[in-house]
Amino acid sequence: MKNITVIGSGTMGNGIAHTFAQFGYAVSLIDINEAALQKAIATITKNLDRQVAKGSITEADKAATLGNIKTSTDLKSAAQNADLVVEAASENVDIKLKIFKQLDEICPEKTILASNTSSISITQIAAVTKRADKVIGMHFMNPVPVMKLVEVIRGYNTSDEVCRLIMETSKKLNKIPVEVNDYPGFVANKILMPMINEAIITLYEGEAGVEEIDTVMKLGMAHPMGPLQLADFIGLDVCLNIMRVLQSGFGNPKYAPCPLLVNMVTAGHLGVKSGKGFYDYSGGGKELVLAERFKKKDSLIPA
Repeated sequence: MKNITVIGSGTMGNGIAHTFAQFGYAVSLIDINEAALQKAIATITKNLDRQVAKGSITEADKAATLGNIKTSTDLKSAAQNADLVVEAASENVDIKLKIFKQLDEICPEKTILASNTSSISITQIAAVTKRADKVIGMHFMNPVPVMKLVEVIRGYNTSDEVCRLIMETSKKLNKIPVEVNDYPGFVANKILMPMINEAIITLYEGEAGVEEIDTVMKLGMAHPMGPLQLADFIGLDVCLNIMRVLQSGFGNPKYAPCPLLVNMVTAGHLGVKSGKGFYDYSGGGKELVLAERFKKKDSLIPA
């Protein structure tokens, strides 16, 4: 595989494009918005500059990486010659199904269609195509250029050969792929998201404040980041969507999202990307400042 198409230029999409391009693949980065694409290239450039400053790559490596990336707002022209497509659009099942229907019509029969979904069924996505054997999950972790894991998710009809190719490709990106089966949340988020939700419930019920909860998990469990800060980093809307997928997929009330999480997303407090979540990032995020709402440590359950 030489030609890679990445759909979606947000945090995950630009990180995936950066990683493939850095390892010599020709990458087409697609988004419906030209401004989003320009922002993505600026982000990739900034992250490459950081790698140069650390001495992990050279200026020549940076130039080569950027030279391997082309941007486009035209899905057909950018995907029609792809060997592998990695979809990294919004974590919304309707959007993903629409994209995969289009890709199935546009791409050559040989093209493997992968999704970076963090929770949505690969089998369901594959079912809208005529190539279910060539549809697979390729769940990168954020930040993509740094994190080693790729969760490789086999749909019900994914072929052994396609799974083998994606495992090999992940290794060529200096990643460690782990094969998992296609059930809601897969492995990473089936474990992680209920923990984050439980941390939000702990705050909601007034058992401890934001800083106390995060400190317990960092110092007591050796987590590099507390669960509430991590939720802000992931995006509270993404956390909510994944909890709803788990709740729907397993039908178990233990996966019900905390009402506080629902209210925060409804209010537009999504974490880092909106400037405010459990912490306030309006100052540029250089230091963690509790959001005004969470300076009180009592219960957040309405009276």
